Amino acid sequence: MQPADTVLVLTTFDLDQYVYEALRAGASGFLLKDVPPEHLAPAVRIVAGGEALLAPLITRRLIEEFARRPVPGGPSSASLQQLTPRERDVLMLVARGMSNLEIAERLFVGESTVKTHVAHVLSKLGARDRIHAVVFAYESGLVQPGQP
Repeated sequence: MQPADTVLVLTTFDLDQYVYEALRAGASGFLLKDVPPEHLAPAVRIVAGGEALLAPLITRRLIEEFARRPVPGGPSSASLQQLTPRERDVLMLVARGMSNLEIAERLFVGESTVKTHVAHVLSKLGARDRIHAVVFAYESGLVQPGQP
């Protein structure tokens, strides 16, 4: 068995996109160029020893991203699969706090059409009311805090 290549990325870019791409590509470590020189040699040893290493700022963002993800065993994606694409759109807008009229204007449909979609969403999800549908939307990951 041949030892796996280990990669420690040292960069000025701390954008999530670069971090995720590097990790997907097999990087074992990701540090920013502002790392103190005395920490660099130990970082190389850590990664060479088969461990993973991330800059503290990146670790914090990864933890925050993980915390925003749906809870395993929470609302199932199978329930979301029951919804039509339009019903999913309506649920996302309801979860953003929009009224039926605002949703109708956004989707260029009549308010009664939105009411029908909301009724279908509630029925398919087994939700008592809009509040429960909103909770489901967040818990399932369909909508995440901070999304536009």
